[in-house]
Amino acid sequence: MKLKAERASSDIQKELGNIMLFEAKDKDFKNVVITDVEVSNDLSYAKVYFTTVDDKNKVESDLNNASGFFRSLLADRLDIRHTPELKFIFDESIEYGQKIEKIIKEIHEKDN
Repeated sequence: MKLKAERASSDIQKELGNIMLFEAKDKDFKNVVITDVEVSNDLSYAKVYFTTVDDKNKVESDLNNASGFFRSLLADRLDIRHTPELKFIFDESIEYGQKIEKIIKEIHEKDN
């Protein structure tokens, strides 16, 4: 069962990326990058992590409001019986990583 959830995660990430880039009408969605998808073992729920250069709170709200639209498009494309409910979450890990890199760089500059 775990293998099926991993495959579904990968397929959802790929298809959502294509939908954002080529089919979404909202131009804010063109700047969205899907960084990860975590699907529950029963495939009923999916957390979709993303980054964007735009206002993350607005984009997160807009994505969640459009989740039914994305889910219906995914239902046509994915080879699974039940398309999971989508919950979009801004991926803080990239921002966090950049802050850590900046701190490390500043420490190295002070040492020189």
